[in-house]
Amino acid sequence: MGPWERLDRIIDRSEETLLIVLLGLMILIAFSQIVLRNLFATGLTWGDALVRDLVLWVGFIGAAMAAREGKHINIDLLSRWIPSAGKPVIEGVIHLFSFFICGLLTLAALKFLENERQLGNVTFLETPSWIPGIILPISFGLMALGFGFKSLRNFFVFIQTSLHDRGEKA
Repeated sequence: MGPWERLDRIIDRSEETLLIVLLGLMILIAFSQIVLRNLFATGLTWGDALVRDLVLWVGFIGAAMAAREGKHINIDLLSRWIPSAGKPVIEGVIHLFSFFICGLLTLAALKFLENERQLGNVTFLETPSWIPGIILPISFGLMALGFGFKSLRNFFVFIQTSLHDRGEKA
């Protein structure tokens, strides 16, 4: 197993573990809020804001996992009409486009966090609002990294296939 595969596996396991922990914490806090409100007419003052931020984290970590596993939303109309020899090229172009879009979204998320930091907004337990928002550039960055790796892999498969086809024709 190469270093890229090891890094991918580490990222994969980290995302899965973090997703499980955050989802469990989100369910625990939401359940606690329900019990406290209905049985004791009280609640955690910071609970709703934390659950809202946890939903954001779970959603974006899930999106990064779906993109890495190829289970994200995509439009593959063109690939149905392209011969199988051209599919790696089309997939490479799609992954390259996705890489650039996710890279741009990473930069936009960083700019958004900088604005949040400058505004000084706070969320649960007086936490600066940019801290929970850090998931935005992280997840878009992970998606960009994944699409970049897929684009390179498609490029190398295309080159290898082209060289192999030339060797058979000679």
